[in-house]
Amino acid sequence: MSRPPALLGQDWLDQVFHAKAAQTGGVVRRKIVDVEREIGRDALELAVRRRGFHLIECDRDFVIICSGAPLRVIC
Repeated sequence: MSRPPALLGQDWLDQVFHAKAAQTGGVVRRKIVDVEREIGRDALELAVRRRGFHLIECDRDFVIICSGAPLRVIC
């Protein structure tokens, strides 16, 4: 029996936020095409906001700064 898409999407999100980098305040990067296929942009943004992290879109990637500390772009 296959799992409902919402559960598969949650599994994917769990994998992202259980990565060592995410657990230690590091950076996690995912291809935008993968995010769109697995859960959609809105779901990723909501998950990042709920955690108080930062989400950056850069070319073909989403970059998640897994810290709620203030963010300053230098250049």
